[in-house]
Amino acid sequence: MFDEIPTSRPRTPLLDAIDSPIDVRALAEKDLPRLAEELRAFMLYCVGQTGGHFGAGLGVVELTIALHYIYHTPDDRLVWDVGHQAYPHKILTGRRERMFTMRQQGGLSGFPKRDESDYDTFGVGHSSTSLSAALGMAIGSEMAGSKRKCAAIIGDGAMTAGMAYEALNHIAHTDTDMLVVLNDNNMSISPNVGGLATYLSKVWGSKFYNSLREGSKQVLTKIPTAWEFARRTEEHLKGFVSPGTLFEEMGFNYVGPIDGHDLGELTHYLRNLRAVKGPKLLHVITRKGKGFGPAEDDPVGYHALTKIEPRKAPAATTTKRPKYQQVFGQWLCDTAAQDPRLVGITPAMCEGSGMVDFARQYPERFYDVAIAEQHAVTLAAGMACENQKPVVAIYSTFLQRAYDQLIHDVALQNLDVTFAIDRAGMVGEDGATHSGAFDISYLRCVPHMVVATPSDENECRQLLTTAYQHAGPAAVRYPRGTGPGAEIDPALAPLPLGRGRQLRVGEQVAILNFGTSLPAALSAAEALNASVCDMRFVKPLDTALIDQMAESHALLVTVEENAIAGGAGSAVSEYLSTQGRNTPVLHLGFADTFVEHDTQRQQLADQGLDAEGLEQAVRTHLSGLPLSSALPSKG
Repeated sequence: MFDEIPTSRPRTPLLDAIDSPIDVRALAEKDLPRLAEELRAFMLYCVGQTGGHFGAGLGVVELTIALHYIYHTPDDRLVWDVGHQAYPHKILTGRRERMFTMRQQGGLSGFPKRDESDYDTFGVGHSSTSLSAALGMAIGSEMAGSKRKCAAIIGDGAMTAGMAYEALNHIAHTDTDMLVVLNDNNMSISPNVGGLATYLSKVWGSKFYNSLREGSKQVLTKIPTAWEFARRTEEHLKGFVSPGTLFEEMGFNYVGPIDGHDLGELTHYLRNLRAVKGPKLLHVITRKGKGFGPAEDDPVGYHALTKIEPRKAPAATTTKRPKYQQVFGQWLCDTAAQDPRLVGITPAMCEGSGMVDFARQYPERFYDVAIAEQHAVTLAAGMACENQKPVVAIYSTFLQRAYDQLIHDVALQNLDVTFAIDRAGMVGEDGATHSGAFDISYLRCVPHMVVATPSDENECRQLLTTAYQHAGPAAVRYPRGTGPGAEIDPALAPLPLGRGRQLRVGEQVAILNFGTSLPAALSAAEALNASVCDMRFVKPLDTALIDQMAESHALLVTVEENAIAGGAGSAVSEYLSTQGRNTPVLHLGFADTFVEHDTQRQQLADQGLDAEGLEQAVRTHLSGLPLSSALPSKG
């Protein structure tokens, strides 16, 4: 028998016809679940090709569609918090084909970015900024006479930061017409979904209830005791079945929690709330990694993916080099075993900072304070007041958020707090929002601070011990990823405070290297026959070593993976100036610009911090001087 001839043609994917949210809004509401299915499948495919943030985006597919379906974007403003979850938003806003350039040079950013699309209303990367930004937009639009609507989408993790509550308080105080969507994907606020809670959410989100509520308010406010009784009755009823009491007390019209994967519910509530004036909060429950089993089971592990590539058989002699975060994690465990006063603190970066083993072995001495960098630093200061030994593990870009606490609460009081600063320097595909380009500059100007810049894995371990044993505030900065593969001494041996070392003796040019650019500096020095010093410390500087190099060389070259402005090189020049020395100094580091996403290797090359770039910079600097003729020829 012949196979039956199919009587229907395969359906054309809806997603192929979506070039903007206008196309989404042209769909029938019954077609939105099919669009969600296709959007989720496309995201799975493209992130597998490029790598990037993963689980959060899968969890907000339906919410993203519903928001663009109900809100008139881009005129209406949608502000995404952090941006990890914005990939579906990018796909629906005219960037579907460019998703395969995500986090690559010249390609799409991994975060919302204002100069990338009119639909990206606010550039993000750090958490808990959406509410303040959306409030500013709402107020600004009102001042301009615009009728546009503003909505902020914030996750329950980002709601752990104090900045979010500052904004919530101000939104309620101004009685601004805007919506806050609380995307609760960890059940951390309330598990009350279903039954009476679901029924009452439908009531609270209905047009009838909100019209009745506003009408009753106008009437009953003329009878204060009656209005107070009605308000309290509603408040206690909501508080019985939902976490809304907090938000209601602040002045929000709270609705939820609702199922964030039910497009019918989402569009229903969003449509109704868009028409309601004043501050509103819609609480939606989503599942991080929705639609991909492994990501649903392990939302932390699948927060982001690396690019999926064909598996290669490892060479027989290959040994896997540890990442710097693993070097720190092992040092933390080893030091804790010797010192019961050690306490580990991190602002929601346990896995990223290499603290998983420490948290497992010493749970009573581990504090993950959530996304609260300011609190993390002052918490450490308080512990130091009681003669404990806090170690704050924090990314360079996130320590910026706690700068006042570092100065006022730690350094001003000269408290014994150790800062393990991860992701110093270029971070690769995460781009400018996460770049650790400024910590040397903002740390070295603070009195009492020690700032150390290890050049390899073993030196990182040694300088962590040095910082920990120093009786005062001290920071050790190290980059993302692996080092050169130095053998690690298991001993917890400190290095002399403020002392560097000369590694190569050359002529005329001396390279003063700060940090993990040392291999590139040594390679360039071979071509230039230059001296090389591993300076180890930005503060205190090894001034004796600088004097020695200045006396015996015609040019000093400082190299650092930090902004040149105010960095380690500036410290060297400042010292030479105080000594009345006029030795020329060439500063090499990051230019006065924000460096966009690319691979770490390419970012460093573009900044002239690979071996070839360092060599060329020195030759160019000396090309007009008699000295240049004495340098070895290139090649």
